[in-house]
Amino acid sequence: QVQLVESGGGLVQAGGSLRLSCVASGRTFSSYNMGWFRQAPAKAREYVGAIGWSGVAISYADSVKGRFTISRENAKNTVYLQMNSLKPEDTAVYYCAATPRGISRYATDYNNWGQGTQVTVSS
Repeated sequence: QVQLVESGGGLVQAGGSLRLSCVASGRTFSSYNMGWFRQAPAKAREYVGAIGWSGVAISYADSVKGRFTISRENAKNTVYLQMNSLKPEDTAVYYCAATPRGISRYATDYNNWGQGTQVTVSS
C-alpha cells in the first residue's frame, strides 16, 4: 500500500499550463504503475494517462494526447502531470492512483488513490 498526495492544482486561463505532482509514501513506489484520472462535476471519473514503474511505458487518453505529459522520479517518490494548452473542458478534480498491476486505463485496476486536486480552466 502507498499513500498518495496530489498538489499543484489551481485556476488558470485557457491556453495556460499547470503541473500537478503526486507524492507517494512508502519504500516501494518504484514498483507501482501510476495513473492519472479526473472527474468533472456530474460526470464519471475519466482516465487521463498512466506511466509504468520504470517510466518507459506511458499512455494517454486521446483527449489529452499532445497536451499533457506524464513523468516520474522514483528517487523522489513522485509522479507528475504537466498540462499545457489547457481548455475549459479540462476543468475537474485530478487524482493520481497506484497499482501493482500493469498500467491500465480502468479505475477499478487501481487500489491506491490520492484525495485529488482541483483544476479550473477559465475561458
